[in-house]
Amino acid sequence: MNPRLVYFFLFLTFKLSSQEVYQRSFTKMGSDFELTVVADNPKSAEQLLAEGTAEIDRIERLISSWDPASETSEVNRMAGIAPVIVSKELFNLVQRSIALSRLTDGAFDISYASVDPIWTFNGQKVIPPNPEKIKASVAKIGFQKVQINLKENSIYLPEKGMKLGFGAIGKGYAADKVKQLLQTKGVKGGIVNASGDLSAWGTQPDGTSWQVGLVNPKNKNKVFAWFPIQDKAVVTSGDYERFLIMEGKRYGHIINPRTGYPSQGVISCTVFAPKAELADALATALFVLGVENGLYFVNQLPEVEAIMIDEEGKLHSSNNIEVDETI
Repeated sequence: MNPRLVYFFLFLTFKLSSQEVYQRSFTKMGSDFELTVVADNPKSAEQLLAEGTAEIDRIERLISSWDPASETSEVNRMAGIAPVIVSKELFNLVQRSIALSRLTDGAFDISYASVDPIWTFNGQKVIPPNPEKIKASVAKIGFQKVQINLKENSIYLPEKGMKLGFGAIGKGYAADKVKQLLQTKGVKGGIVNASGDLSAWGTQPDGTSWQVGLVNPKNKNKVFAWFPIQDKAVVTSGDYERFLIMEGKRYGHIINPRTGYPSQGVISCTVFAPKAELADALATALFVLGVENGLYFVNQLPEVEAIMIDEEGKLHSSNNIEVDETI
């Protein structure tokens, strides 16, 4: 999975009451996770945090394209050969991902993964890849080509070399699933922070809202805005840790699936949405669409807001969010 780095700090109010805040940090899916729950005592909190961690492990085994035993790897292996019958959970996730790909007109594309091996985003200077190699990899991308069979619960990638990849939606999905699990266990308030893909519900023990801070992409020690969040997801994508330098220009790690090249013009994008899965996919799509097209798109969507920062450090926001214009 392509890790998204943490762009959020949390104000946590620890107040003596019948319940307190408990946290656990760990690395899963190639990314830093932090689970926060409001619980009655340390013992019950530890059990809840362990169950949340186990749920992330389960999801990773399902969607990881790096695990040869995962259903996703089997679908990719059988590209151009035969359909693969998968679990209902993976089938539904792919079906929703195709719908999001269609909604964004391919700015988010679940089949983007065939282009991944060409680029290395480690902050180093690189020689431009062979354009023919890029062109060949882009030819394999296309959510429209993915064939799903509702009756058989099968997925088929019709061209050899096609791949499904959940790097732009998987951690958001994991955050939603862990939130759902913990809510069924009776957790009244908590946060799942999947390396910047954040889903929150309920409140802190004293009844105040959780607070999320958006980090300045040009100075990670500074927060430029704070927002209260409750029963909402917040996802940020940025280019300030995973990038490369090519011909003297800096490029972030988000690939434009239409061109096969890293997207340009945006250095950070934050999306507020009802679910982290949706916010995750849209954050990637907005990076590709750019500021003008991206915000026009967001303003057509109910319950979705966005803040985008361009290469000059200027802030742009959707209709219902007000922020300073520079950082």
